[in-house]
Amino acid sequence: MQDTSLAVADGVVVSLDYTLRLSDGQVIDTSAGSEALEFLQGSGEIIPGLEQALYGMKVGDEKEVEISPAEGYGDRDPNAVQAVPPEMFPDDLELSEGMGLQLRDQAGNLMVAYVAAIRPDAVLLDFNHPLAGETLYFQVKIAGLREATSEEMAHGHAHSAGHHH
Repeated sequence: MQDTSLAVADGVVVSLDYTLRLSDGQVIDTSAGSEALEFLQGSGEIIPGLEQALYGMKVGDEKEVEISPAEGYGDRDPNAVQAVPPEMFPDDLELSEGMGLQLRDQAGNLMVAYVAAIRPDAVLLDFNHPLAGETLYFQVKIAGLREATSEEMAHGHAHSAGHHH
């Protein structure tokens, strides 16, 4: 049973149908054809700008949301692009522009970098999020709402059925 009186608020688990476009209209991500995105509102699971825009919406409500880089994935950091010598990569690795690589820094933290350019003497790696600096345009529809369980509240995120963390 849907509780039709429920609106999006902190501590509510939201099922969200969404399509994400960039300013040029290119679709980057969509829940169409798959399951709605489920998350615990107010716990920072989704980008701040989107979370803010959802407060007070009810099941079936639709909205267009424009999110600035500051409220999304941040601005691009030009210093986050590094040139590394090609011999740092294994010979059997086919590098292509735009591919993501998982790297570890000196401290052993996992980082993701994207190949920005391949030159004869160097590979340019971009450590920015691919959507950094982009204004994001979300088309959202609330597919479902329910009160979070006490366990979900304690863990700070939604638990999908059948998934154990």
